Amino acid sequence: MTRQLHFNLFLHDTGHHEASWRLPASDPYANLSLAAHQHLARIAEDAKFDSVFLADSPVLWNDPGRRPSGKLEPTLLLASLAATTTRIGLIATASTSYNEPFNLARRFASLDHLSGGRAGWNIVTTAGDAAARNFGLRDQPLHRTRYERADEFLDVSTKLWDSWADDAIVADKQAGVHALRERVRPIEHDGVHFRVDGPLNVPRPPQGWPLLVQAGSSEDGKEFAAKWAEAIFTAQPTLAESQAFYADIKRRVVAAGRDPGHVVVLPGIVPVIGDTSSEALELEAELDRLIAPQYAITTLATTLRVDPDRLKLDEPLPADLPGEDEIEGAKSRRTLIVDWARRENLTVRQLIGKLGGGRGHRTFAGTPVQVADTIQEYFSNGAADGFNIMPAVLPSGIEAFATKVVPILQERGLFRTEYTGATLREHYGLPRPANRLLAAQGAR
Repeated sequence: MTRQLHFNLFLHDTGHHEASWRLPASDPYANLSLAAHQHLARIAEDAKFDSVFLADSPVLWNDPGRRPSGKLEPTLLLASLAATTTRIGLIATASTSYNEPFNLARRFASLDHLSGGRAGWNIVTTAGDAAARNFGLRDQPLHRTRYERADEFLDVSTKLWDSWADDAIVADKQAGVHALRERVRPIEHDGVHFRVDGPLNVPRPPQGWPLLVQAGSSEDGKEFAAKWAEAIFTAQPTLAESQAFYADIKRRVVAAGRDPGHVVVLPGIVPVIGDTSSEALELEAELDRLIAPQYAITTLATTLRVDPDRLKLDEPLPADLPGEDEIEGAKSRRTLIVDWARRENLTVRQLIGKLGGGRGHRTFAGTPVQVADTIQEYFSNGAADGFNIMPAVLPSGIEAFATKVVPILQERGLFRTEYTGATLREHYGLPRPANRLLAAQGAR
């Protein structure tokens, strides 16, 4: 079969550009609207996207003055979307630092059952002291500690999903046996961070395990991804950086003893689409003019771990910023931003304009053909297996992408015209995992 692109739609209220909510046609309450999310998911499903995705955090992300900041709980929202879609995958973010394996394994197993095998989990370790303080901690755990906990969290979660054999339920009315007791087994996990007896109180998910997604690009994050991730959301603003990340992560996957073809790499792209180049550039400029710099500087200062007063709008970043090794937050995103600013000699004003569109992801303003050409260039040159589509403005951005860019890629034979599978794993061409627990116990 000819290799084809994979597309995930990153749902984000009025769009990924931070000023999108200020456009006259935008609904500033879309972040809390089930109807708005249903509309976006249906557009993506009609375009035969692999999945939709909801980011999340156990902390208020933005200054609420900056843009719509409230977020509905993602697995609850995706369960609602499961009822109004039939094929598209449903990926939710959840933190391994501020959850327990049993509760989260149950939540994602439930979503996988309710959706008929379309659930995915975007695994995050959650940076920042603010999140820690929402859970009774004074400071965030160390970066490495968060990833060590995440590794054990995944070990426990996958054991819990495997605590039911696929054939455990027989529903034998004649014999009065609903499930075979010997096919439902405790996991008896006793580790550094967790002690969990099991079994899970939900049968094994239709996909075996929900699709495992990861987005961290630090050294710890890439090692974790090489061991566990089946799809990777990543942020690189240039082709060369995307190629380097792609080659590095595939090498790490091989070193971890896994098949690199079973890990799908999806860089983010923020397309601003116009029928002409000038129309696209005009929309991009309008959005950038609407950025409120007082909020953007505060957010940038938090990421870089500096006092906001040190960031001057019409000057470059200070020379003496804390290095990646000196912070315990989002290390890879900090490095991406600093390297970008240094390489292009950006002022703070220019930098927040670029970040306002995509927060470090590849931003591109152009015609449908130009957007399709950019996507094909990355796909054909060892930089991506597909893309995390992050429209600058919603719903118009995904409507334009679905009706104008997708047909071009379909005509080129680069993207499906119909779904060929029913589950999220089938969309991404990934295998259903064998039952680890039963294999370790010598059972079939």
